[in-house]
Amino acid sequence: MPRDHHRPVHFTDAEFAAIQGGEDPALVNRVAHETANALLHRVRQDPDPEVVERLVTYTDVHGIEAVAELWARVGAHTLPGALWRIYLMRTVIRQNPDEIAFLFTRGTERIGTIDQAVAGAEAPTGPAEILTLADSILHGLYTGDFAVALDRGAAFCRLAAAGATSVADDSDLTAEERASVLTVRAFRLSELAEDLSAAAALWRRDALD
Repeated sequence: MPRDHHRPVHFTDAEFAAIQGGEDPALVNRVAHETANALLHRVRQDPDPEVVERLVTYTDVHGIEAVAELWARVGAHTLPGALWRIYLMRTVIRQNPDEIAFLFTRGTERIGTIDQAVAGAEAPTGPAEILTLADSILHGLYTGDFAVALDRGAAFCRLAAAGATSVADDSDLTAEERASVLTVRAFRLSELAEDLSAAAALWRRDALD
């Protein structure tokens, strides 16, 4: 019989914050850390391409809430917190690749940093390239340098945040509601960038657990 799957839940800007629940916080924290460590250790020891691909596309089948239940409610500067943020970043990209590609490109035009090179997106960066970037970063968690993957995610978030801020400024007088939405998005993306950069630094010191 065909297997039933959850329909992926659309994740709005207002839901960037970790999902809250009523479980025992100590139990939630322990399960999050144990599952993240066991999964990452197992896959990085033997990165079977089929297994890695299933992990990358897991939220496409089960929805972002499936990952949130495991990892969203722990601290940002932890292994499960870092994994959650990369999956969240990919989900945000996949929900609207056209807009995200536009914001990313605007950001690269507005700030003169090495973030474009760090993120590793093909130029010119359209929807197809931004989707490829999202998958490439998530693949890197399981098959490449973990800290580099986090740094790439942070660079992407900084550029997209800069683009969102720029478009919000342009829209402020003519489309106030859109400007407000983009300002919130820029703030959330900036937070993600800071958290991912901090997690990368901790990983390099063998202190991300």
